[in-house]
Amino acid sequence: MPASRATAEGDRRSDASPLTAPRYLFASDAESLGKEAAAGLAECRQRLEEILGRGRPRTIENLLVPYDRLLSGLSELQGQSRFLFDVHPNAAVRETADKWYQEAERFATDLALNRPLYDAFVDLDVSQEDPETKYAVRKILRDFRLAGVDRDAATRERIKGLRDEITATGQDFDRTIREDERSIQVDGAADLAGLPADFVKAHPPGPDGRITITTKYPDIIPVFRYARDPEVRRRLQWEHLNRGHPANLATLSKLMATRHELARVLGHESFADYIVQDKMIGSAKGIVDFLAKVRAASEERAKEDSEILIARKRKDVPNATSLQAWDTNFYSELVRAENFDFDAKLLRPYFAFGKVLEGLFEITRELFGVRYERVSGVPVWHPSVDVYDVVDGDRRIGRFYLDLHPRKDKYTHAAASILVRGIAGISLPQAALMCNFPDPEEGPALMEYLEVETLFHEFGHLLHAMFMGHGRWIKNTDDGIEWDFIEAPSQMLEEWIRDPETLRRFAHHHETGEPVPAEFVAKVKRADSVSRALDVQRQLVLGTLSFE
Repeated sequence: MPASRATAEGDRRSDASPLTAPRYLFASDAESLGKEAAAGLAECRQRLEEILGRGRPRTIENLLVPYDRLLSGLSELQGQSRFLFDVHPNAAVRETADKWYQEAERFATDLALNRPLYDAFVDLDVSQEDPETKYAVRKILRDFRLAGVDRDAATRERIKGLRDEITATGQDFDRTIREDERSIQVDGAADLAGLPADFVKAHPPGPDGRITITTKYPDIIPVFRYARDPEVRRRLQWEHLNRGHPANLATLSKLMATRHELARVLGHESFADYIVQDKMIGSAKGIVDFLAKVRAASEERAKEDSEILIARKRKDVPNATSLQAWDTNFYSELVRAENFDFDAKLLRPYFAFGKVLEGLFEITRELFGVRYERVSGVPVWHPSVDVYDVVDGDRRIGRFYLDLHPRKDKYTHAAASILVRGIAGISLPQAALMCNFPDPEEGPALMEYLEVETLFHEFGHLLHAMFMGHGRWIKNTDDGIEWDFIEAPSQMLEEWIRDPETLRRFAHHHETGEPVPAEFVAKVKRADSVSRALDVQRQLVLGTLSFE
């Protein structure tokens, strides 16, 4: 057994399943990552050959069990290589991870289009099996058919080529955005008027007297909300929204064309129609109808929201008749402050990153009856990463990694990633958060209310992976979750910060230690309705663009 597969330090005798070190995550360099990935993919291919070489009758033990283990090994390569592509500080490791992610995806496509494998599952009799097993096999057969396994050989080959192209193009698109780190410079502190004092302090002038503001989240969120100078907001938003431009125009066009061709080859009018075949909405028409209903329900209120913001803008810009893209957040905050007596800047001192994280841990410990134990002495891909075990009673039920602060060449948004799929008796779930919150190493790391909400949201995804990763089959764990449910745990958890008593448990002033005043929290809820319909309209635009 390779050293990378050795049982991780600190294993508890009472663990229901073993905790193994993620196979690819801690490769010392690009070469060792490549060797381990090649070995892992070779093992997957060997498992497939063994499955296909077994004769009839097909049984759970000679088909479903080895196939499930094959999927587990493949998902580990897919998940960890993609994660390294997003977060590893070494460029060579990122590029090697990209190569092997694409190789793993190619094999996954081969697997999904393997007709003999599909036929074996068709022959599998599950009539006497438990509901969990029946459900897993039903999803396996569904996914085979959605992939196009029942098409002729020439069509399957074309599908394979298109899927490989989609994977490669998507990786190019994401890489271009991640590596396009942008900033603007302003002449001095006067250009930061309106911004919180901690933000101004964290952005001192350089040797030339100018101040640099980046397109990272800890910079853009306060600037878009509070900077009084519209030109500063405009310039920063331009750079933020144009990351990857112009290179990604051609990449996106190629991606859209390839997706459309794939959908047509599979017998659908559009990629949107194809991609929702296993979703509740069911069809592209369902999407159109749903978006139309939401648009009709929110349109009048959105107009009212817009008129309120324009009226406030006229106090600064007489005769203003419209809002620019860089106006909406700024004037929404002014309306909250002036009409609802809620100044979001006053909350920032109560949201020091470390205290927020402690509060999140405390609240979820109480909600779910688990505890988090800090793990030391295990390898990580960057010194800022923290590792925790999730423990229920005397049993460890999973492990997670927190990579929560911005750095060069790192994924620029916020997401939860599955690193090891949890399967009962085989492996405990392991997952990671990659986010871009203020860094305590650079100051008090005060957060916006929106960032606190995002942290709770992403942690909801993380806990979902920890709690559901104990089923018998991978298709019934986080790898096979019904997509329409994917946001439910995260949306649920973020709601807790809207509860006044919950918020006051961890929102303490970073200097005085005093809890946030109750009246502040009450104002948060009252002011939350400002521009709500405009936010819905924005989501409609994004949804329509995605659909089309």
